[in-house]
Amino acid sequence: MVSGDAIAGWLSRLVRIPSVAPLQAGARAGTPGEAALADALEGWFRELGGEVEREEVLPGRHNLYATWKGDSDGWAAVDVHMDTVGVEQMTTEPFSGDVRGGRVYGRGSVDTKATLAVVLALLEQLSAEGRRPRTNLLVTATVDEEVDASGAPAFAAWVRRQGLALDQLAVAEPTHCAPVIGHKGLLRMEFIIQGEPAHSSQPHLGKNAVTAAAHLITALDAEHSRLQSLDATTPLGAPTLTVTIVQGGTGANVVPDRCVVTIDRRMVPGEDVDELQTWLCQIATDACPLPFTVKRLKHINAFGQSPESPWVRQLTAWSGQTPGYAPYGTNAWAYGGLAKECVVIGPGSIDQAHGVEEWVEISELEKLAEIYAKWWC
Repeated sequence: MVSGDAIAGWLSRLVRIPSVAPLQAGARAGTPGEAALADALEGWFRELGGEVEREEVLPGRHNLYATWKGDSDGWAAVDVHMDTVGVEQMTTEPFSGDVRGGRVYGRGSVDTKATLAVVLALLEQLSAEGRRPRTNLLVTATVDEEVDASGAPAFAAWVRRQGLALDQLAVAEPTHCAPVIGHKGLLRMEFIIQGEPAHSSQPHLGKNAVTAAAHLITALDAEHSRLQSLDATTPLGAPTLTVTIVQGGTGANVVPDRCVVTIDRRMVPGEDVDELQTWLCQIATDACPLPFTVKRLKHINAFGQSPESPWVRQLTAWSGQTPGYAPYGTNAWAYGGLAKECVVIGPGSIDQAHGVEEWVEISELEKLAEIYAKWWC
């Protein structure tokens, strides 16, 4: 069995390579993006016997696809996103990679370089022992999970181009090594309301876009209440609808001629994003007294995997934990139909992600290594 010290050593190296998402990068972020980490990983994967392909998903930002021939014809796959959130708010050195007190510290230590460290340590052990994985293995290191989630659909398209039939796909996120078998999707939209300006001393000469937005917001809030009154038909509970940003007005003495209302609609399995957008636009048409245009900002599908599938049962037994559901989104949103079975699983807690200090317990790394060793090592 690979040692916790070996995994912690790999994780420390990974944390010390900054990979902050460019849109969240500030003065402390180092060189933004995943390029340095992708270069290092490509070298390590090749040294450990992998065949590696790169795909540019965004300018200068490449997914890595590394494969190892196994002793059987099946395919096991692991997806780990390389990017991290920003570090400006952190109260400790963000890229220290310190190993102390049974933990590894630094941005990305739990979200999600921890899984990369486990994979590297296991591959290193296999290489040293002259062994191959039990099954064919595909490891993908994806970009842009934290912002626009463009790395995951690029990976899914690559798998389909290769004609690969994946049996199991593990998506790395901190779950305390419990198999997560579902999470909500989301639809984010902007309603851009168009009014007419006028002097605020003569408001009747204008058309107030902010006042119109208030009618829309009230209707959207009523829709959220309606959703909560429905019987929950999935373990993920009811959908939600939240108004998150309202932007309007140019001056205290000017009738606002424009207002933008941004919403976040969380979706459950079975909901169709196009049908949902049409419904929300109908709500807006009925409620808003001024003309508006609509912009879809982002959507990710809901994810669901049967708790009764054979691999989920294995992971339940290996981890000693029952399958669960995540309150956050993951790359699994893009992998519907890509593998026979898909779960989200990884060491550590989401509570340690994105905060002022980030760390993972080495015991959690060891736990995932035990599970992966039974799976494909």
